[in-house]
Amino acid sequence: MRQSFYERIGESVYREVLPNGLQICVVPKPEHAKSYAFFATRYGGMDTRFQLDGKWLDTPAGIAHYLEHKMFDTKEGNALQELAKNGAEPNAFTANAMTGYYFDSTAHFEENLEILLSFVSVPYFTDESVEKEQGIIGQEIRMIEDNPDWQLYTRMMKALYSNSTARTSIAGTVESIRKITARTLYDCHKAFYTPSNMILTVVGNVDPIHVADLARRILPREGGAAVPRDYGREPAEVVKKETKMAMEVAMPQFLTGYKCTPVENGETFLRTNLIGDMACDLLLGESSPLYLRLYDQGLINTSFGGAFEMMPGVAYLYAGGDSKDARRVAEEIQKEAERLVSDGIEEEFYQRVRRASFGENLRGLNSFENIAVSLTEGYFHGYDPFRFPQVFDTITKDDITAFLRDNLTADRAVLSEIVPRE
Repeated sequence: MRQSFYERIGESVYREVLPNGLQICVVPKPEHAKSYAFFATRYGGMDTRFQLDGKWLDTPAGIAHYLEHKMFDTKEGNALQELAKNGAEPNAFTANAMTGYYFDSTAHFEENLEILLSFVSVPYFTDESVEKEQGIIGQEIRMIEDNPDWQLYTRMMKALYSNSTARTSIAGTVESIRKITARTLYDCHKAFYTPSNMILTVVGNVDPIHVADLARRILPREGGAAVPRDYGREPAEVVKKETKMAMEVAMPQFLTGYKCTPVENGETFLRTNLIGDMACDLLLGESSPLYLRLYDQGLINTSFGGAFEMMPGVAYLYAGGDSKDARRVAEEIQKEAERLVSDGIEEEFYQRVRRASFGENLRGLNSFENIAVSLTEGYFHGYDPFRFPQVFDTITKDDITAFLRDNLTADRAVLSEIVPRE
């Protein structure tokens, strides 16, 4: 295995690509009793249209999430219960562009890792079990759809994007999951759950060589071909400027979003992500002039916040929370972004936010889960997340200003509101 030592963050990573194409990353932590394993595929809620065996397939919205639920089924029973009985704490999640299965344990690690690799790589579905799951996930979807936060975000994404599959709910709809069959699940597993489309990341008190040997022994020898995907071609314009919905809420809530320019994979992806995060802090953070002014005026409360997100082919910045005058807050956010571009960002404030941002990224490495997910996301997007200090060094105040000038413009903005039902 190839070892890389990152002096500025004091971490070592052992990497190896198996003959089947699986990327393995191991971060040894011999001083800890716990070990954490994360086995992920580059397949998520956005991957509904892809090519398999030379034919384009259009699969139902929510199928990646559905497949995640069903992967724990085995001929012998349920892998989740098997891992739990063996002293592990297992779980899984589906994101827009990734599905991950993980556990942590302080004992029987290699045995638990063998279980994890086995059930994720060998699917077992029946028509009866798939139909039964439809009722369970359908109930989960109905609960989600009753959540104001979910409605705010989903409606904002549909206002921002016309064609991108980022506008589709990861869970799908009650109607879409009814179209899922065992055959469709097998097709999706064949396409995406291949070693060459996956990564195994382990953090903890483990031997990197043993991890690689176990994966080599358990997983298929063939890695699978690359699968072309279609995320939808997206115009620069937003779909509509405003969307409003009445629900059973005590106070009006809102999200304002900006349709930002996406970037290609590689180190530019990491750099843009760091720039977007810093721009959010400078514009919307709790110590920013805008936040303090809006809070003093009673236009926002402590629920207010924002974030910058990137997915395949899309990027967006959004902010929101509770407010009795969402339109006014959205207008003030726009004005403040324009002021920062025209007047410049105050140097002392910029340096303070810069130090805080660097420290936050560094503190993320204290979490085994954060380390594993960061290495996974970096691999899927073509960059090394442990090089963030070097990338951070290249970012200037002019980069932040250019980001705000190019992306936070009135024509790129939408407003999503949830108001109390009369």
